[in-house]
Amino acid sequence: MKAVICTAYGPPEVLQVRSVPDPRPGRKEVCIVGRDVKAFKEGDEVFGMDGFRAGTYAEKVCWPASTQLAPKPSNLNFEEAAALPYGGLLASFFLRRLKVGAGRRVLIYGASGAIGTAAVQLARHLGAEVTGVCSTGNLELVRSLGAAKVIDYTKEDFTQSGERFDVIFDAVGKRKSAQAMANSAAALAPGGAAMSVDDSFPRTNTADLLALKQLAESGELRPVIDRVYPLDDIVEAHRYVDLGHKKGNVIITVSPSIN
Repeated sequence: MKAVICTAYGPPEVLQVRSVPDPRPGRKEVCIVGRDVKAFKEGDEVFGMDGFRAGTYAEKVCWPASTQLAPKPSNLNFEEAAALPYGGLLASFFLRRLKVGAGRRVLIYGASGAIGTAAVQLARHLGAEVTGVCSTGNLELVRSLGAAKVIDYTKEDFTQSGERFDVIFDAVGKRKSAQAMANSAAALAPGGAAMSVDDSFPRTNTADLLALKQLAESGELRPVIDRVYPLDDIVEAHRYVDLGHKKGNVIITVSPSIN
């Protein structure tokens, strides 16, 4: 089978598409089917995330059946389903940590990225009043996801607006947000909380994945996909992501070889 191999840290060019042996599932792993797997059967369409172990740039992969894996949302194709777990699971974790709920005023910085687009929709679903911060070209996207207000960070500093928020969530990480978030405390309401995706290592779970599936099937959560690349274009896909301007998710499609 074909798989992307990385043997060193570096730019996108360190990624190489090679032919490697097919993986063989252990007794409690899922590939086509594992001997002791009870939750899935051969032919099931699934989606999920492997707990940050990586390794899914391949035609086949084996995962423990106990990992974050669930039946694919029935109304989504594979590309759409693949766009949900990363942003959705991380957003679920942080919104829970921040106690986002009905009536809370929530600002999401980086509202147009993979985590941000999920966070806007999930916070809205939880009953929060959402303000999204993004660049000029993404204002309408973020508004369409349910943000009551959007702020263009290229034109306005949200910390100087006079508005106060119960929750400020940095969905892009401190490497990109440090300057903009430096004075974020000035925009917090009394008793408010601010958190970055870099402030805690998220612990994802299958219950949240199943919740994402239900929200997708009900139409309350939609995946946002910027571009789709075939596996052979993995280097170009990473070059694009490294530009730092993607909307939502970039998806890699894999078409298994016929032996």
